[in-house]
Amino acid sequence: MTSASFIDLPPLLTAHGTITLPGSKSISNRVLLLAALSEGTTEVRDVLLSDDTERMLDGLRTLGVAVEQLESHVFRVTGCSGNFPVKQAELFLGNAGTAFRPLTAALALSGGEYKLSGVARMHERPIADLVDALRELGADIECLDNEGFPPLQIHPATLTGAERISVRGDVSSQFLTALLMALPLLDREVTVDVVGELISKPYIEITLTMMARFGVTVQRDGWRSFTVMAGSRYVSPGVIYVEGDASSASYFLAAGAIGGGPLRIEGVGSDSIQGDVRFADALALMGAQIEKGANWMEAFAPKDGKLKAIDLDCNHIPDAAMTLAVAALFADGTTTLRNIASWRVKETDRIAAMATELRKVGATVEEGADYIRITPPAQIKHAFIDTYDDHRMAMCFSLAAFGAEGMSINDPNCVAKTFPDYFAVFARVTQAVPVIAIDGPSASGKGTVAQRVAAKLGYHFLDSGALYRLLGLAAAKRGIALDAESQLAELAGQIDIRFEGASIWLDGALVGDELRSEQSGAAASRVAALPGVRAALLDRQRAFRRAPGLVADGRDMASVVFPDATVKIFLTASAEARAERRYKQLKEKGMGANIAALLLDIRARDERDTQRSAAPLQQAPGATLLDTTALSIEQAVNEVLARYRV
Repeated sequence: MTSASFIDLPPLLTAHGTITLPGSKSISNRVLLLAALSEGTTEVRDVLLSDDTERMLDGLRTLGVAVEQLESHVFRVTGCSGNFPVKQAELFLGNAGTAFRPLTAALALSGGEYKLSGVARMHERPIADLVDALRELGADIECLDNEGFPPLQIHPATLTGAERISVRGDVSSQFLTALLMALPLLDREVTVDVVGELISKPYIEITLTMMARFGVTVQRDGWRSFTVMAGSRYVSPGVIYVEGDASSASYFLAAGAIGGGPLRIEGVGSDSIQGDVRFADALALMGAQIEKGANWMEAFAPKDGKLKAIDLDCNHIPDAAMTLAVAALFADGTTTLRNIASWRVKETDRIAAMATELRKVGATVEEGADYIRITPPAQIKHAFIDTYDDHRMAMCFSLAAFGAEGMSINDPNCVAKTFPDYFAVFARVTQAVPVIAIDGPSASGKGTVAQRVAAKLGYHFLDSGALYRLLGLAAAKRGIALDAESQLAELAGQIDIRFEGASIWLDGALVGDELRSEQSGAAASRVAALPGVRAALLDRQRAFRRAPGLVADGRDMASVVFPDATVKIFLTASAEARAERRYKQLKEKGMGANIAALLLDIRARDERDTQRSAAPLQQAPGATLLDTTALSIEQAVNEVLARYRV
């Protein structure tokens, strides 16, 4: 179930198939800016369409750069040779670090008056190291609120500063990337010394490779210093392609490893320039089977079916390492991910956020300044995962749905930052625990049919009507009126209900024939009409969805409780046939019954159930009709099985 505020992911059994990755965010934004700074016109193909790239595209257009969209993922950028036409502008860049940091450097060295701002989180992300380095070059940058943080005001400057500057390497590689991309705008040789260990080195390799494709080769001394020579200038390569996003590949490779596979991703492979392709190697250390080609990778479950814990330095895969943290929930032992201090200054404090959400699902978590240690629970618990406006939190935790209870992700639309249709793609290659949803009117035989279908398949069985009958019974014992909605909803969350084969337990006591009496059925119909009660029992009903499968019967199984059911059946029979069946059922139990009275009651209940405002009884979209008036129970069971196996 999906809403603007959350998405319910059912418990998942397997994952297999093939997906084509969207373009890399990191490469898309680098290439768009380099094309704008170049001499000539560049056709950029396979551009990622996301919030972050929209921020870059909007920013370039605001600066007067001619940007034309030729096709869905194809843009023509007419370069300005490093001289932005608009010399005074305000740019809002959201939470897009790959747009904010490089544009800060380029604009600081281009001689204009610019204000750069973003969302509240962007204003919490440090930028002092980049600003200080630019000031060494002679840039005039003002931090408007807090020194060392956005928003920024850039003023025109003479830019007659140092020819050798330094930048810390242990906060964010984006600072060095921004400096290197902007330095060809100066007409002099400049060397950048890296202070401390440089994190996220593969992202610098991406920067250097992209700059080279636009005609600027950076001289380097290992990872210690980088020199941009005087006279360097960007020249359009004509046409350039954006690789698929290796960070996004991590979720699907992990899904293949957890869900069996084979799951193949196309658009990035062994020839990739992105460091995050090495996520596949980390997954292999956990026991996953990995195969690669030049432009594809494929993941299978370990040969023994179980991932194993690892202790890994993740400096080379800072973004994709988040996926390892959730994959650790499915591993034997305790996983430790080290050298991830950069997580602290991303879209959120990812170490703290990851630790908090992993604990929600039952994991034992230890966090430090630059590491996280995860011990999986015996069983992953369902939780509502907070995503902190961070796309990677949402995508990582989709994998937790491979636990027995599924998972709910709050604010799923935050994936628009890099992968707008992520959850739709994820659904295409994952297979949920199957559900056969059988709805229908009272006394149509759906409970008997559903129970026998479940027995034949070895699936779990949910008699949703019994839940409402049990609630009515519990209310009567506590003296709660059947129209006291708030009290009934509260009670629904408190009562202890257990199904063991054909036996039903309420608050530790075995419930007998009283549950099948006409009085119990009438009470169930009344409480089921209350929206608050239905909402309170919704999670309880969904919790029955467990491997290997579920057969559920009721009034709204296919429409509300399990709208993604594998098979949806609306089982019915004439009122007369239903009255006769109920009469025989009661007589066999030695209970008094009047067939005329039963017929009147069934018709009245049909009217009430179809007219109620909360989940009215009706054939759900996609459900097929099964009229059992002339069928035996065994014939009805066989018909359901035939429709399921088609």
